Amino acid sequence: ALMKGIYGATFDYVVSRINGVVRPPGGDGDWHVGRPVGPRARIGVLDIFGFEIFERNSLEQLCINLTNETLQQTFNQFVFKLEQREYEREGIPYDFVAFEDNQDVIDLIQCRGTGILGLLDEQCIVGHSSDEKFTRNLYARCGGHVRFAASPGQRSGSDLFSVRHYAGPVEYDTGGWLEKNEDRLPASSVGLIEGSG
Repeated sequence: ALMKGIYGATFDYVVSRINGVVRPPGGDGDWHVGRPVGPRARIGVLDIFGFEIFERNSLEQLCINLTNETLQQTFNQFVFKLEQREYEREGIPYDFVAFEDNQDVIDLIQCRGTGILGLLDEQCIVGHSSDEKFTRNLYARCGGHVRFAASPGQRSGSDLFSVRHYAGPVEYDTGGWLEKNEDRLPASSVGLIEGSG
């Protein structure tokens, strides 16, 4: 948590400094190709790691893979669904392009109250929980979902489950998920940073 806090503060500082440089001197307006374009242009950073499948996949990989699922869904929405509807509306003949709709895997991961991340939040709030209890809760509440899998081997005390992503199945290990999700910066770490001047 300490390193994440330091990294986050450093990143915010760098982006702020860059935004200060790209803004014209003394003005609220911003510049684009040598001319002002308005008061709110800012630099932004999009860092996409790609779909991740490692030997051991944890909460970080689930979040990265959720991002990629969402990007894939957005691509599907604009390239396939909307274009095909437009062709139909305008009476333009076309060959239907079949594609896998991955909204169900996005719902499995992020649906509030019933998705993997919602259940993780719930376990963090309950208190006196553990990664093992969280995993057992996942088995009970997500076990019937077509994109969720937990083999007998995964269920036998190993805190593992799989998600069938658009890019293929990924096995996740829930060890350390509750601690990562709480993401608390210890008071001693805050004091250390504040005292460093």
